[in-house]
Amino acid sequence: VQLQASGGGLVQPGGSLTLTCAVSGLTMNHYAIGWFRQAPGKEPEGISCITIDDGMIFYADSVKGRFTISRDAAKSTVSLQMSNLKPEDTAVYSCAAGGDPSGPFDYWGQGTLVTVSS
Repeated sequence: VQLQASGGGLVQPGGSLTLTCAVSGLTMNHYAIGWFRQAPGKEPEGISCITIDDGMIFYADSVKGRFTISRDAAKSTVSLQMSNLKPEDTAVYSCAAGGDPSGPFDYWGQGTLVTVSS
């Protein structure tokens, strides 16, 4: 099983960025895919999750209204569109797969760094 997050980079405050999680080695319809982030010196935070089979979506309050998660089962990808980015969104973003959106998440990919700075 492999999950690979990509799309991170440097963006100015108020800007947008889209992250993509490419999934291989598992039947996506049986899983929920979540996005997590960890900022320097802070605990990891679950920010969004989507169930692949029926598309149920969850957002943390910290990103609600600014981030949009979506899935493309045919391409085995889950995307996270991030808009109105703030400096406090700076973190390493990772994706993970689990059998239930409430966890635990069994498979994790390497993260991608998002830096929000002017």
